[in-house]
Amino acid sequence: MRLRELFSDDATIDPQAEAVAVTGLAVDSRAVKPGDLFFAIAGGKTDGARFIDSAISSGAVAIAGDHPPQGEARVPFVTTPNPRRALALAAARFYPRQPATIAAVTGTSGKTSVAAFTRQIWQRLGHASASIGTIGLVSPKRTIYGSLTTPDPIALHRQLDEIAREGVTHLAFEASSHGLDQYRLDGVCIAAGGFTNLSRDHMDYHPDVAHYLAAKLRLFRDLIAAGGTAVISADHDCSQTVIDAARARNLRIVTVGHKGDGAREGIRLVKAEIDGFAQKLELEHRGRRHAVRLPLVGEFQIENALVAAGLAISTGSEPTAVFAELELLEGAKGRLERVAEHNGAPIFIDYAHKPDALAKALRALRPYAKRRLVVVFGAGGDRDAGKRPLMGAIAVANADSVIVTDDNPRSENPQAIRSAILNAANGAREIGDRTEAIRTAIAALQPGDALLIAGKGHETGQIVGDRVLPFSDHDAVASAFAPRVA
Repeated sequence: MRLRELFSDDATIDPQAEAVAVTGLAVDSRAVKPGDLFFAIAGGKTDGARFIDSAISSGAVAIAGDHPPQGEARVPFVTTPNPRRALALAAARFYPRQPATIAAVTGTSGKTSVAAFTRQIWQRLGHASASIGTIGLVSPKRTIYGSLTTPDPIALHRQLDEIAREGVTHLAFEASSHGLDQYRLDGVCIAAGGFTNLSRDHMDYHPDVAHYLAAKLRLFRDLIAAGGTAVISADHDCSQTVIDAARARNLRIVTVGHKGDGAREGIRLVKAEIDGFAQKLELEHRGRRHAVRLPLVGEFQIENALVAAGLAISTGSEPTAVFAELELLEGAKGRLERVAEHNGAPIFIDYAHKPDALAKALRALRPYAKRRLVVVFGAGGDRDAGKRPLMGAIAVANADSVIVTDDNPRSENPQAIRSAILNAANGAREIGDRTEAIRTAIAALQPGDALLIAGKGHETGQIVGDRVLPFSDHDAVASAFAPRVA
């Protein structure tokens, strides 16, 4: 493409450089190839402008940023007031194909499940569907496991272009607060946006909860296409703020949950009761009642399923057919997933790594623990340290037996992380080795117990220092049933 074709009118380009041919985009100077346009973006730890010379040496034909470097320009420089947004829009132009129907979901918890549920509903109703998020890309032709909830704009738009070429017509993806705040999602044609809930998270990035919520609201204030739909869980303190943001854009508003507008376009949860490892729901939509047996554990999974149903209905699926598909949903990997049983006690793995999510998971499992509810968990290093004592207090308040172990310590001292949790977890047991902690918890299970292993969910590595060591809670559970080798 020509350089000028990649930018909006607010970008300043030397007229003589507008026709420069660009054959690729890069935001990491180490990945620059000959013919690339390099975006010099200031980050939290370093300024991309420091790597301009390196990018040019690797073959960059042009540079974009908010201020040109000092000295003589060796290649054309594009000045843009918001380089992050310019990068996303350039990526959308460079990779122009997207699935015809795209839904995005944001919120603190539930994004992965909502994206997976929406994909499953669409797929069963005959649409070639995909989802992108924390567990990676899942599409009819391939599954690529990843680690970022919202990929960088180049990777995201490349994926959108690829799956559209492969025939995917419907996509559900997760919109993280980081991705929204850093303009990674700009340029995506979003027909419907979902909101689940908001609780403390990412306080190592956001200065306060208000900033965190404002990042989430960008989905509704800026990104959903004109005339699109906002599907909002209506049962939370911040729900009205999200509704107001959507209303200010004149978006179609669909509320779900106990306070959902079941008389009209919303989905009202009239009644729910536990039915083994499932839940019987009575729903109201457009004044009609629907009975649904949701094959998932936990009240929060009801919220996730209803947001997914709202997204499917608002993008053209027939309501009765959507509600029927809820009975066939499969939980996302590592999301309150029942993985084994020992001495009649069920064992669950969940990604809960923040206070509210841990509390919800434990409360969801309480009905299945006639004797003891046991939890094994830790907290990640180099992340919001303030949540560690909160999680410790939640664990001892909601479980009968608590084992504090390591999560992803990263560059921090694992002992220090565990100590911060244990200071608020009176009576908890400390076993730093996560495999041993899981083995110990399983060995002690008796009939009537239930075990939750929380924090890592689907992850297949443990970050220690600057290394990612192979580790999976699923594998650790399996190994606990294998005989020890002397």
